[in-house]
Formats: sequence, structure tokens, C-alpha cells
Amino acid sequence: MAPRSADPVAVAAESARSVKQGKVARPRLKKRRVKTPDGQMSLKDHLIELRNRLIKSGIALLLATIAAFFLYEPVFNALVDPVTRLSTDERQVAVEFTALGQPLDIMIQVSLFIGIVISSPVWLYQAWAYIVPGLKKKEKRYALGFIAAAVPLFVLGVGLGWLVLPEAAQFFVGLTPGELTNNIHVDVYIPFVLRLFLAFGISLVLPVILVGLNMIGVLKGRQIIKHWRITVFLIALLAALAAPGGDAMTMFYLAIPLVTLFGIAIGLCLVNDRRRTKRGLAQEQDIEASIHQGPTPLDQL
Repeated sequence: MAPRSADPVAVAAESARSVKQGKVARPRLKKRRVKTPDGQMSLKDHLIELRNRLIKSGIALLLATIAAFFLYEPVFNALVDPVTRLSTDERQVAVEFTALGQPLDIMIQVSLFIGIVISSPVWLYQAWAYIVPGLKKKEKRYALGFIAAAVPLFVLGVGLGWLVLPEAAQFFVGLTPGELTNNIHVDVYIPFVLRLFLAFGISLVLPVILVGLNMIGVLKGRQIIKHWRITVFLIALLAALAAPGGDAMTMFYLAIPLVTLFGIAIGLCLVNDRRRTKRGLAQEQDIEASIHQGPTPLDQL
């Protein structure tokens, strides 16, 4: 005997009762963040945007750090080599661990640093995308240009710190008096090296950030020139901290790339300001011309 087909009217009535009683969950629509015509968002939407950017950056950093554990040993040996190579029969130099769990701590620190470098394209983009969420579609291409310039400069800054490290190590070890042994604690040496690399990497990215802020109209070239003394002082201070040898020539050679990049950034900002001014004048002239021309006759429409 064939099964009886369900009555459509009864099925519809049963579904209506289920919805009324809350037994059937209605699909939830994802609420989109509303922006004003000029790209502004509410404080709540800004916090949500910040949370999402941090989550994406954190995931990228976590994955890169996990992968970096496989590179820990060769990278660690390369970091301590500028110091250990200075050891001689007259002056012994060694990098030593002073606690049972210290090797694990240093492994995490070094792997985290490698992860920061590897994941730099992701977190640099997320930082830039959060700073300029209201860009138009035509202006969003600046984000790609920002990454194309910021990532190589960040890596170049880390490489510059790598070139400075042997000179700094030789200076400090050279201060050891007589034939005494210099046993360097690894929990002091490794953080010093990593901070040195990060300082150089981030400092070379700052000029790119200035150009990006100028392109979106937040910062003008004249404003940067107005505070050029502070910029030069900070560059000299950074060079002095990174090259503790104390000689003026070492500081000068370290400050050259930083001053050059800031000079290029200021020049690009001024050129962009001049172009923006010309476009504004052209638009004003077009508007004035259309006003003087008067309304278009109906027979010409």
C-alpha cells in the first residue's frame, strides 16, 4: 500500500505554528558596517575593524612563528657568531645559558622575531588598511604600493642592523680589561640584538608611511619640513644608539640611509601636494566656466 502524501495545507499550518513558537530559527543576516559618504565609521565599527585586523595579523604571525621553529638553530648560531668569533687565547668570549628553561625562552624569542619578519607583508598591510579604511576604489591601489615599498625596506632595515651588529659587538668586547673572560648571558644578548634589528627595520618604513599619509591628504609636505629639526635629531639619536662605538664616522654612515629616505619622502610629498593643488585649481576653473556659460538651452539638450 502506497504511503499517503502530506497535505500541503497542513504542512504550511504546522510550519507557521513552529515559527510562531520559536521552534524554527530564522536566518540571521550579517550586519554590515555603515559608512558615511566621506568614509567615516562609528566608534563601535572602528573597534570591530581593529579587532578583525588584529586577528588576521595574529594568525599570520602565529603561523609564521610556528614555521620559524625549524629555522631556529641556524639563525641562533648566526646571531651569536659576531661575538663568539672575537674569542682569542688572550681574551675568552662566550655566550652562555644561565637557567634550566632559558633555551626554550630564547627559542621562542628568536622564532617570534623570524615570524615577525616573515609575516611582515600581512601585518603591514593590515595596519595600513586600518589607518585608511575610507579610501575610494581608485585610491586603494596605494595599499599595494605601500606594501611593495614597505616590505623591502623593512627587510633592508633588518639587514642594515645585521651589518651593524659585528661593529657593536667588537666595541663592547674590546672594553673587557686585560685577559679576563667575557661570559655574555644569552637572555641579555639576544633581546639586544632583536631590538636592534627591529629598530632599523621600522625606522626605514617610517618614510613610506609619511608618503602614504600625504597621498590620502592627512599630512602635507610643508608640515614635515616645518619639523625637520626634530626628524634629524631623532635620526642622529637612533644612529648613536645603534652604533655605540662613539665615533662620528660610524654614526654618519648609519644615518645616511635614514636621512636619504626621509629626504626622498619629503620630496614625493611636495610633488604630490603640487599636483593636488593643480587639480583643485583646474576643477575650480571648470566650475567657474560652467557658471559663466549659463544654463544649456532646451533645444540643445
